[in-house]
Amino acid sequence: MTAAVAVASATARPGVKSSPSEVLVSVRGLKKYFPVTEGALIPRVVAQVKAVDGVSFDIRRGETLGLVGESGCGKTTTGRCILQLERASEGEILFDGQSLTTLDRKALARVRRRIQVIFQDPYSSLNPRMTVGDIIAEPIRVHELEPDRKARAKRVRDLLTICGLPAKFADRYPHEMSGGQRQRVGIARALSMKPEFIVCDEAISALDVSIQAQIINLLEELRDEFELTYLFIAHDLSVVRHLCHRVAVMYLGKLVELAECDELYGNPLHPYTRALLEAVPIADPAVESQREHRTLKGEVPSPMNPPAGCVFHPRCVLAVEGCARAVPALREVKPGHWVACTEI
Repeated sequence: MTAAVAVASATARPGVKSSPSEVLVSVRGLKKYFPVTEGALIPRVVAQVKAVDGVSFDIRRGETLGLVGESGCGKTTTGRCILQLERASEGEILFDGQSLTTLDRKALARVRRRIQVIFQDPYSSLNPRMTVGDIIAEPIRVHELEPDRKARAKRVRDLLTICGLPAKFADRYPHEMSGGQRQRVGIARALSMKPEFIVCDEAISALDVSIQAQIINLLEELRDEFELTYLFIAHDLSVVRHLCHRVAVMYLGKLVELAECDELYGNPLHPYTRALLEAVPIADPAVESQREHRTLKGEVPSPMNPPAGCVFHPRCVLAVEGCARAVPALREVKPGHWVACTEI
């Protein structure tokens, strides 16, 4: 199940028709390069992995924006940079008009109360030595939101109930729970800070399909009840239509298409987006057997040495000679529909 992210340019913000006051998160020209070194005694940088290469987008209050693409395209790194778990190599990240990239540690700690994350793996993101109650209560205690122990315990029970778990689960350890139950604990922990913005980093990909639907419905209910804003990072496209308002598609560190959810599914323009949607199986066997399947040629290039020009041109059915030279800008080809392709 997947969702998609909204994109915007540093000057003209793609897909964003709202006033600046409605924009909660603004990412402008984000780049994250990881150095590759060699040499044990005197290490030297010999290359750079361009995990995120010039990504820009706005996220409006109350909407769910998903970021989709193949594994390794830079989705998670983008989310980690927004969370300040990774420091950007270049670019600016604004949260409610405040630049996160320039904040010192103390100021950033105050902002972190308003920004939370739900991690991909519910098995490794919870401390196995702590009870569920202590896991949820810890951020409340650390940020001194509720100094009274009894009040914290009540808050924990309320959060468990909100997330569809019995209050008695506060005394359990993570290993005593199923994967879906653990992910609900992770959601409760994120809600404990009363955040405005939550990054869902592949929050359902480690769960069974039947459990995925339950978690997606829970996230949707919580969004409406608490007026939350989501960045939903995923690679499974089957849920995007259900959960997200807008969809942005990422390939090899760059955004290639952005549109409203129904528009992107009904009228995908970029060749990569079309390939992703054609790879989604159809539930009806009769229809699926009659459908034409077109596979992309070649392999995803290395982010250490991405192709010149359009990063998708070596695999693109529309590629012409100029695609290998010019980097296509993300431009609005229809109202609210942005594509980075010179042939469209």
